[in-house]
Amino acid sequence: MLGIMYPFYAALFANLVAQSLKPVFHYVRTRQWKPLLIIESGGFPSSHTSTVTALTMAVGIQENFYSTIFAVTLGFSLIVAYDAANVRYYAGQNIKVTQQLIRDIQLLTKVQLDDPIYLVKIKEVLGHKWTEVFGGVIVGLIMAGIVYYLK
Repeated sequence: MLGIMYPFYAALFANLVAQSLKPVFHYVRTRQWKPLLIIESGGFPSSHTSTVTALTMAVGIQENFYSTIFAVTLGFSLIVAYDAANVRYYAGQNIKVTQQLIRDIQLLTKVQLDDPIYLVKIKEVLGHKWTEVFGGVIVGLIMAGIVYYLK
């Protein structure tokens, strides 16, 4: 049924499942229900990682784990996972520090910074911890397997 589109659908479903799990895992951890986490980046599991993992696994299953296209998708997946856990994560940490510095300056100088640039609400959670990336890998592997058996 899915044929040559199997890798695409495995990746798509892995993304949807990972995004759907974010509010559930957040609730289990904090007892706060935040359904809008379903459309947010960051959190457990990493949907970026689940997507590329499912894509890579599906390509390996369909095209052979020794194929050139598998090697390309594997390289792509490693870059995405690294980016999710390092570059994007630390960009979010940088935002937190910058916002704290602005609050500290306002407190210490007793001057309200009213320039619109200081009032912009910026999302602090951009990336993932390595455990969240690992969760994405697990979801991606499982979804590639499920979609394979459904095809």
